[in-house]
Amino acid sequence: MGKWSRRAFITIGVLAGGAVVFGVAIRRGNPVDRVSDFMASDDETMLNVWLKIGADNSTTIFVPHAEMGQGIHTTLPMMLADELDANWDEVSVIEAPAHKEYAAYALARGFVAGNADIPEMLVDTVNGFFLLATQTMGLQITGGSTSVQHTGELAMRVGGASARAVLLSAAAEKWNVDVDELETEKSHIIHAATSRRAPYSKFAADAATLTQSPTPNLKRRDDFKIMGTSVPRVDIPAKVDGTASFGIDVVLPGMKYATVMAAPVFGSVVLDIDSNSLANMQGVHEVINLDDAVVVVADGYWTAKKALEQISITWSQTANAEVEQDEIFNQFSRSLDTATENGDYNDDFAVGDVNDAFSTADLIVESEYRVPYLAHATMEPMNCTAWSHDGQCELWLGTQNPLGFAKEVATALDIDADNVVVHNQYLGGGFGRRAFGDIAVQAARIANAVAYPVKLIWSREEDMRHDHYRQASISRFKGAIDAEGRPTAWLNQYVEKHDPADAPHIPYSIDNQLIHYADSPTHVPWGFWRSVDNSLHGFFKESFIDELAIAAGKDPYEYRRELLADQPRFRDILDLAAAKAGWGTSLPDNVGRGIAITKSFGSIVAQVVEAEIVNGSPKARRVVCAVDAGYAMHPDGMAAQMESGIIYGLTAALYGDISIRRGAVMQSNFHDYKMLRMNEAPMIETHIINGGDKIGGAGEPATPAIAPALANAIFDATGIRVRELPMSKIDFSEPSPESLDVV
Repeated sequence: MGKWSRRAFITIGVLAGGAVVFGVAIRRGNPVDRVSDFMASDDETMLNVWLKIGADNSTTIFVPHAEMGQGIHTTLPMMLADELDANWDEVSVIEAPAHKEYAAYALARGFVAGNADIPEMLVDTVNGFFLLATQTMGLQITGGSTSVQHTGELAMRVGGASARAVLLSAAAEKWNVDVDELETEKSHIIHAATSRRAPYSKFAADAATLTQSPTPNLKRRDDFKIMGTSVPRVDIPAKVDGTASFGIDVVLPGMKYATVMAAPVFGSVVLDIDSNSLANMQGVHEVINLDDAVVVVADGYWTAKKALEQISITWSQTANAEVEQDEIFNQFSRSLDTATENGDYNDDFAVGDVNDAFSTADLIVESEYRVPYLAHATMEPMNCTAWSHDGQCELWLGTQNPLGFAKEVATALDIDADNVVVHNQYLGGGFGRRAFGDIAVQAARIANAVAYPVKLIWSREEDMRHDHYRQASISRFKGAIDAEGRPTAWLNQYVEKHDPADAPHIPYSIDNQLIHYADSPTHVPWGFWRSVDNSLHGFFKESFIDELAIAAGKDPYEYRRELLADQPRFRDILDLAAAKAGWGTSLPDNVGRGIAITKSFGSIVAQVVEAEIVNGSPKARRVVCAVDAGYAMHPDGMAAQMESGIIYGLTAALYGDISIRRGAVMQSNFHDYKMLRMNEAPMIETHIINGGDKIGGAGEPATPAIAPALANAIFDATGIRVRELPMSKIDFSEPSPESLDVV
């Protein structure tokens, strides 16, 4: 799961029970018994695992990803429907089931093979190999901004085009005409020479007996009819009228409620539970020891929560209980110092000779940046409803990895994964948090201990204190500048490397670079957090390039532009953001502009922030965002994701801070882990370039640039250089400190 930004899904074929299912050939075999019961009814024909056609000529598209507000239940069907030439008004969407035939084999294929061209004759074999691998792994992931750029491009478009091809072949056979004489339009096949026109449903059964190509001809972008438009999102009406079902909404007959308290210090376990105080408490049914947590089951959530607060729990003592936040950063500093002194560091990227460049530099600039741990803080609390019965365990929740959760629960209960059934719901926010199966395993263990369904709900305090956190880190920089102000060396060392691998790398033309890191593990659980390592390295490197520009006496925008001379896509996006923001025009007193540009998950994003200090605190007034994701499949959705990523990153830059005291997380709720509120949100403008390159992601690429753009704007307004987040720690009412360490 560490490498999400990879391809997913092209599947198999099935023939069964009044419905025909066949797909892009992946492997030999015909998994009839494994999928036919829930894929189609007698009056529907499956034209691969991604779509079925009804007797009324309607098209149903199965989406293999979870909907967590990113709009993927609209964009992926658009891609398939366009290649199919389906009538969008007659398309319905269903999330694909949590079944091993939907394992994300192409994620693994993409990770291993990248963008390598595979000979057509080998595609089936390669896909079959990776399908088996991902089935074994239990991988059905939504994350890493992969849905459109990989699943959409390599599965949904292929599935739609392949289905269209066999429908045409079936029609040509039935009408006894050459297939080249036929056209398709809005779920109909047309033979212009004889004025015949018939719905897809007339040919679906015959088409289902034909073999589809794994490499069909795909439309050119000039031929798109649905892709590239902003059709209304299919998930919005249910979310507006309240009929959308999230995990928290699930109610089963006879269901009880549970809540949990885990060991405050990571690594501690339960030694003793004194629940005598609950003896006469009405509505309380069970107190369960989960080894590292205690659960109360009751008739209602509030009853369970109040009962849990009355229990006396004795936890084991570990060395982790001595850990303080300051000591964690001291440990990081020591790790960097030791690695540098001993030369015992991990190479990340190296080119040229930085030592030689520093020896001849006219100016050397050094800076150190720090960022804290961050929680996900999804709006929907962590929850899972579980029911253990008849040798099975059923789960109802919103998850980013249904098959992975099934595998984890099966391991915890010592049952076969086929006996774990996951009913995925809408996710009330994911951001990586709902890729971790801890909530599902807890719920399953509770359900396994009782005779009725149980809905486990974490309190907000539990969620905040037992997350899987974005790592805290220190990043040190040293830059060399020549007499003309150009950077000649870039030295960067930082603590802890996760994903993506290229997050610390820079696009700028600097001849001598050395980027390396030191390992410095802590007891704090790590987790995928929106844009993963890009979220911190974006702040680090785009702040430091600004420092180099200021030290060189150059305009930060022009400085970047000069260093991107051989990166036309970067320059185009940078120029667009600067132009739309009015870079260089006058601003009111005490208002500054800052700029930043990052590439992540295949998309390039530049942002310009206008910021000011209000009552001693920073405030972003305006954000101008320019994005090139290769091609925006759903422009409104792309803009919405840019806005979402900006707000999420702005919240972290201003307020996000998970800190450790005596081994435990100090923060507990939104009063001490603040969110950006509507009255604090800036005006956001998004401008999209279809740069024509490979498709990039949308869910995460807007987050990395916002913190450095804001920090750079604050420097422009005040002369105060922000080198540590969150900015709420800084007193901006104080006189401006020295902003550069110049040697």
